Amino acid sequence: MEARTISLFHTFLMLVLIFFWGSSFVVVKIALWEGLTPVAVATFRFLVAGGLFLVALLFGRSVDRDYGLLVDKRDFPTLLFLAFTGVTFFFTFQYIGIQMAGASVAAIFVCLLSPILIAILSAKIFREKLTKKQVAGIGIAAVGTFLVITEGVLSFETSRDFFLGSLILLSTPILWTAYSLVGKRVLEKYDSFLVVAYVTMLGGLFLLPFSLAENSLYLMFTMSFGAWLAILFLALTCSLMGYYIWFYVLDRVGAAVTSSFLFGEPLVTVVLAMVFIGEEASLFVLLGGALIFVGVYLVTMKRTGLM
Repeated sequence: MEARTISLFHTFLMLVLIFFWGSSFVVVKIALWEGLTPVAVATFRFLVAGGLFLVALLFGRSVDRDYGLLVDKRDFPTLLFLAFTGVTFFFTFQYIGIQMAGASVAAIFVCLLSPILIAILSAKIFREKLTKKQVAGIGIAAVGTFLVITEGVLSFETSRDFFLGSLILLSTPILWTAYSLVGKRVLEKYDSFLVVAYVTMLGGLFLLPFSLAENSLYLMFTMSFGAWLAILFLALTCSLMGYYIWFYVLDRVGAAVTSSFLFGEPLVTVVLAMVFIGEEASLFVLLGGALIFVGVYLVTMKRTGLM
């Protein structure tokens, strides 16, 4: 298959997307500073995003009457699973981890460990043999993960929240891997934007019981202007616009080229976290992140130059 190139316009769109997604970790931290709980941030974000997706779908249907809005009832259990793994649990754990361990660590784990797990499980499920470079990459990434979590020491007495937050964040690439592998069949059957819209709306609804259980739903009526700005930014740019850009570019330049931009997402997060929220990334976190990056590159790189 011929390698596909990316235009200047598509490159610009992907840089905008990486800025949106990379900054989301920092924006979440700001929302937490504004008095919201991790569950409240996730709930409000996806309730608003779900409403935006619903409006977008109805608008699309008004423009194109042939655009289907319904899915086969046999696929609905899969959509429920995707909503739980890709939204409800994924973002709840991610936001708790951001609160405890910081935005930079969350970005490194979510953005760099997910490709590693997907590669390993894909090889297991589809019986693809891992190359020596891929095995080496997995080992390097494991060392990097250890450095990020422990900050180079085996004593956690002085950074218990960081350690526990890092362990919680380790669940996010597992959830995202499950979401990606299980969702592959559904994404092949339906329009990608439609699937994401369903998952977003259902995931937001499933977050409501958690907000009610911790009694944080009332914060929707008392939250500050800054908190609302953070929620609207997450819903509008990271969810609605972000996924639209992602699928728009993905359809035109292919998965390999599009996905390569995601490696820059943690860098955006680290820089913005240092500038806007005064977060300091230790030498071991930066070194661990670099090792994970190298490991991801070795695991996901193509055996040839063709895609």
